[in-house]
Order: sequence, then C-alpha cells, then structure tokens
Amino acid sequence: MQTEFAFFPGCVLTQAAKESKMALEAVAPVLGITLKEIPGWSCCGASQAQDVDHVATLVANARNLALAEQMGLPVLTSCSTCLLMLRRAKAELDDGQKDRINTFLAKGNMAYKGTSDVTSLLWVLAQNADMLKSKVVKPLTGLKVAAFYGCHSLRPESALGFESSVNPSSFETIVSAVGAQTAPFAKRLDCCGFHAVYPAEKSVMHMTSEIVNDAAAGGANCIVTPCPLCQMQLDIYQDNAQEISKSKARVPVLHLSQFVGLALGIPGKQLGLDYNVIDATKLG
Repeated sequence: MQTEFAFFPGCVLTQAAKESKMALEAVAPVLGITLKEIPGWSCCGASQAQDVDHVATLVANARNLALAEQMGLPVLTSCSTCLLMLRRAKAELDDGQKDRINTFLAKGNMAYKGTSDVTSLLWVLAQNADMLKSKVVKPLTGLKVAAFYGCHSLRPESALGFESSVNPSSFETIVSAVGAQTAPFAKRLDCCGFHAVYPAEKSVMHMTSEIVNDAAAGGANCIVTPCPLCQMQLDIYQDNAQEISKSKARVPVLHLSQFVGLALGIPGKQLGLDYNVIDATKLG
C-alpha cells in the first residue's frame, strides 16, 4: 500500500468545505497515510475553466502535477472534480502535449515529466478495504447509508478508468468494510447539479430534492459522498430544495472522510460534523 502522498486539497476544501479537510487530516494518520500538501498548488479549474481558456487550464494543472513530481510522490485528492481535472490534464499531456506545455512551465524553471500518478481517497480506501476494516474501532453496525458517487468520481470512464461508470462497487466496498449497510438508492449515480446551480437553479433544486427523497425512501440514516462539491450541494441547499419540492425529508450528508472517521472512533467535532448544515452530530 502506498502510504505517502502529495496532497492536492483544491479550493473548496480550504474554504467552503473545510470540514472535509479536517476529517481527512484526522483520518489519514490513523490509517497510516502521510499527506504532504503540495506547496504552491493552484485551482484545478473546477471543470469549467477549460471552456474559457483550455491552454491556460492545462498549464495550471501541468504545474500542479510538476510540483508533485518534485516531491517524488503520487497525487491524492479527496475532491472528485479535482481528480477529474488532474487526470484529464495528465492524459492530455502524456498524449503529445507535454513539450508544448513545458514551454510555458520553463518560464518558471519547471517541467512536467509524467512521473506522478493521480488517485483519490475513494480509490485508496477501496483498494485497501482489508486494512481499513482492521482499523475500525467503532463498527457502524445498523447505519444505513445512501452511497452517492456523483459524476466526477465515475465519469467519463475514459479519463478516470478505475471502475465501471454504470456498475461501480468501490463505495459499497468501503461501506461494508466499516460495518455499515448500503440503503436501496436508485439515484446513487446521478448528478448533484453543483456546477449548474447558478444558471439552472430551479432544475438543480429539483435534482437535489429527488436525491434526498430517494435516500429517505430507502431508509438511509445519511447520504455519504466522496466529493465535497456534492456534499455541499446536497447539504447546504437541502432545506431550500425541499421547501421548493414541499418535502419534509431531511437526511444528513457526510463527506467520505467524515464517514470513515466515525468508524475509526474519531470524535465528531474533530471530523467537522458541527459544520454540516443538516444536523449530522447525532451520527457521531
């Protein structure tokens, strides 16, 4: 098992979803994982910047990857959108764009070489489920979980390549390892709508409501997601979405790191549960 990573937090973990970063930094040492934050990292572009300036976005992520290469470590992120952006950039660089983009990086005495892989917390935990299970001190027996993958953990499969985008199992493997149970959840592979909330707010609120209602109908005690953007969308906007849809269902939404932290016996406050909008403190 790889135990040391160049950690790419991404913008949202340092600000709006700081509870996810708190939880990850609490969970990592218990699992024997060392996270070394990439010095001087910059925004990945959040899946939209490439539509404004594709080359600039590619240069920015080549730089992020080059910084990790200087550390001699693979990259780990716990944001699914950052995962997608970094892996897409790496694939494009390795497919003939490296020399061109390195002409930009050379101005900062840097170069992308292609030596650092990019992975996610979801993938690392799924690949090491037996190790995770051995670290559990508070099995989440009886907890029914709606495991929400979100788009950028799975799609496009060509860029991510870890598992099937239509029949994934990594999340369920982790839920089982910590002793919890997956609830019936038809919306598990749906889009949360985060990236469209401003131009299409009404439609996105209906998407959010449908996901929460589906989780509630399956008897889930909580929704868990590996993406802080999905966690924010389903948590922060849940009250508004449910009021619009006239639904009384309310379901706490945890980031994967918070969920795993509960099974490792880490106090809820250390996992940032008191920062969640829909009350999640009773879970810990």
